[in-house]
Amino acid sequence: QVQLVESGGGLVQIGGSLRLSCTASGRTVLPMGWFRQVLGKDRESVAAISRSGGRTYYADSVKGRFTVSRDNAENTAYLQMNSLKPEDTAVYYCAATGRVSGASPFEKDYNYWGQGTQVTVSS
Repeated sequence: QVQLVESGGGLVQIGGSLRLSCTASGRTVLPMGWFRQVLGKDRESVAAISRSGGRTYYADSVKGRFTVSRDNAENTAYLQMNSLKPEDTAVYYCAATGRVSGASPFEKDYNYWGQGTQVTVSS
């Protein structure tokens, strides 16, 4: 069983930056993804990264502003979020998958989930 621990959320002003971290337990390196959810709405994919880091995925809404990366020696994935907008406000979840390879944007492909961290962008 893989456990994911997230950190890095918080309150930031419009145009600011935050970096989220997600550390996986154990030594197995898995493809990972980042999702977000606003209360009352479906969870949506934000970004994903393959096991090696060679393949990535970004939702159109975050392309050019967010960067997903990973440090396999630390078994940690990161989501660098720049130029934040109010519409980026959400609970952000990291996820890992033992079901598929590559950088999947599909929630159904992920079988391990972090606890979520709140990101609030305000003026």
